[in-house]
Amino acid sequence: MDRRIVITGLGVLASTGIGKRTFWDGLKEGRSGMKSITLFDMSTCRTKLGGEISDFNAEKILGQKGLRNLDRTTKLALCASQLALDDAGIKHPLTEAETDEFGVSLGSTMGSVWSISEFDKEALRNGPRSVNPALFSNTVMNSPASHINIRFNIQGFSSTVSTGFCSSIDAIYYAINQLELYDYKVVLSGGVEEMCEQTYKGFHKIGHLAGSRPEKEEINCPYDKRRNGIMFGEGAVIVVLEELEHAKKRSAKIYAEILGYGTCFDPKSRNIYSPKAEGATGAIKSCLDDAGIGTSDIDYISASGNSTLDCDYMETKAVKNVFGNRAKKIPMSSIKSMIGESFSASGALSLASSLGVLEEGFLSPTINYVRPDRRCDLDYVPNKSQKNRAKNILINSFSPTGSNSTLTIGKYE
Repeated sequence: MDRRIVITGLGVLASTGIGKRTFWDGLKEGRSGMKSITLFDMSTCRTKLGGEISDFNAEKILGQKGLRNLDRTTKLALCASQLALDDAGIKHPLTEAETDEFGVSLGSTMGSVWSISEFDKEALRNGPRSVNPALFSNTVMNSPASHINIRFNIQGFSSTVSTGFCSSIDAIYYAINQLELYDYKVVLSGGVEEMCEQTYKGFHKIGHLAGSRPEKEEINCPYDKRRNGIMFGEGAVIVVLEELEHAKKRSAKIYAEILGYGTCFDPKSRNIYSPKAEGATGAIKSCLDDAGIGTSDIDYISASGNSTLDCDYMETKAVKNVFGNRAKKIPMSSIKSMIGESFSASGALSLASSLGVLEEGFLSPTINYVRPDRRCDLDYVPNKSQKNRAKNILINSFSPTGSNSTLTIGKYE
């Protein structure tokens, strides 16, 4: 990487809390965000739990104006953006003099599923003339990113990246490219995913959720032998990415520096994590090469492990492939044990937790780790957070559809 890119603001909403302080405190305490879902009827499901943001009220953060026709995904993304801008000390909406230097890069894949379903349902039941045209924009995947631009008067660029589980990490990389190659100074980037009835029940029907199959326990326990599927989570994270000299010029607080990015698509993955971990291994190696650091320089790994048999094993194998004998000495934990699998937002949530590691000096635990699996034999920071002054952090985001992306951040010096 040529120009140095740093993180100067953070906005986060998760099932364990809203705002960076509440989010980090929840991770320190090993607090689970799994709770009974209230957003839709669960009577037809074996499972009842998920990582719902039960105390979410967009008006408390954004005010009442302009929210009436926005869906949950867009409101989550807007709230995360405002929290991030406020945290970075950037006044908004932007002035005409500075707006062209800002951009938006958001990762989202299933954020429009609910809106599409509800819009089409009305059209099919009562005919196309009966639908509310004001709700049509919610059915378009790039709508949340566009609304960020509109609300905060960001006119530089607006992009939506949709690569499944890796969307938010890939969106951050796209933002980095814009900062490195063009004249942009600041980019709001991250990911968003809402608790969507259609998506939840779809994963339930195919047996991908923990407890959705007969005689299986509804439990969220990455790397534990009892694991049998994901627990659905929702969330939104926006980070303010900034060119270093621009950040220094305005005396901004710097949380971390982006060191490197790696990606590797595994064509052998067909809706299942490849047991050979070739794509995940390639992504980690590429990330370390891009950062210009070695395997001995990584102090902590924010894991992709999501409590599925295949993902947790594949990631363990990939870490062993790259780090060799040192793999067992590097602490690696999954915050998904607390907040669930939030798909497009998961990588950005791992980044948000990693900023807490650098800022607060603690490692998030992997909770519900009781029965070790002999195939997963690394240090997963079991059950309780640990004090640790990590300097360089590797963030993994792996998908069963073949996408594998990683990000490395470091303490700014």
